[in-house]
Amino acid sequence: MARTEISEYGEFGLIKHLTEGIKPMQPSTKKGIGDDCAVMDFGTKKVLMTTDMLLEGIHFNLEYVPLKHLGYKAAVVNFSDIYAMNGTPTQITVSLGISKRFSVEDIEALYSGIRLACERYGVDLVGGDTCASMTGLTISITCLGTAAAKDIVYRNGAKLNDLICVSGNLGTAYMGLQLLERERLANAEQPDFAGKEYLLERQLKPEARRDILESLRKAGVKPTAMLDVSDGLSSELLHICTQSGVGCCVYEDKLPIDYEAAALAEEMNLNIVTCALNGGEDYELLFTCSLDDYEKLIPVDDLYIIGHITKPEYGCNLIGRNGEELPLKAQGWNAFQS
Repeated sequence: MARTEISEYGEFGLIKHLTEGIKPMQPSTKKGIGDDCAVMDFGTKKVLMTTDMLLEGIHFNLEYVPLKHLGYKAAVVNFSDIYAMNGTPTQITVSLGISKRFSVEDIEALYSGIRLACERYGVDLVGGDTCASMTGLTISITCLGTAAAKDIVYRNGAKLNDLICVSGNLGTAYMGLQLLERERLANAEQPDFAGKEYLLERQLKPEARRDILESLRKAGVKPTAMLDVSDGLSSELLHICTQSGVGCCVYEDKLPIDYEAAALAEEMNLNIVTCALNGGEDYELLFTCSLDDYEKLIPVDDLYIIGHITKPEYGCNLIGRNGEELPLKAQGWNAFQS
């Protein structure tokens, strides 16, 4: 029997392969696989659901990730998926696989981070599961949220000439990870993190951008397509363009890049634009909206217009500082990459 390596498909290719042809059988299932959340209809409001798994050695390294920070991050990245659908997270369940090297105090520290995230975002922890693990720590969180049908934003709604917007800054979480890895490999008794605290916070303790959604609502702007930047800007933007059947044009000089991240990238001989496009784990909101909303977007704090949607035949391109066109490629995080 022929054997196909999973790496030939990659994460999203594998999901597509395994789920091809699956059609909802329940009338309450309004949106299944293929977006940040599934959408279900149980009455006056729609229910959103997302799930995320973190594995030790793949998604986190406990040599430098404090358990409390890990718990906080594990919860917040799920909240971010709900916000990416223009919804409100309401409940989570937490399931853990725990090896013998962890004590009760260790798991208490992990849960203290989860509970802190829930308190800050007004989310209830309502259940879960625990089991023994032979391979360290595994965290699986499922998050539920709600939204009115008219408010939900999918990935497939981008239209020709729509503006492309992103919150915050890009590549900063990735540079925080590079800093942690550098100091780990150096085996320094006293790691050199002076002046780089913001980079560490972006990697170890990200925040979901609830504030951006609140600002957009106050401004009277509803995105046409949206997701959060977990796997890198290029990868996420290609999701929007593929599912919307459009192309895009993004300008290098419009990408929001933090000074600390740029300085560290130069120090480590990395291209900060490449990091911004492909780094991932920023958990900023990437969305498109009508050109008619341009004036409403200008006053929104920490929001940047980085490009526009084009005809599909134009493709997906980055316009360099000298006017050169470079095709965008999904080079961000791939769970099954060789």
